[in-house]
Amino acid sequence: MERADYERLRWRCIRRALLELDITLTRFLDSGEFEKLNDDQQQAFVELADMEDYDLWDLLTGKAEIEDPRLVPIVAMLRKS
Repeated sequence: MERADYERLRWRCIRRALLELDITLTRFLDSGEFEKLNDDQQQAFVELADMEDYDLWDLLTGKAEIEDPRLVPIVAMLRKS
């Protein structure tokens, strides 16, 4: 991912309606974990970041099932961060 794309992604992660998501997503980005992901995993993270706040929060807290198997490992990483 190019630096400009990464900065736009980080900005989207910081500007969430839920403070908990701000913290979770930016902590993951700032820890360097995002940079360790392969291209497909980075795309899955971007898809998660594009979700509505409450839908994403329900996935991260386990209140909702993850239907897309590509998202499962990313959600698991976010839950640990």
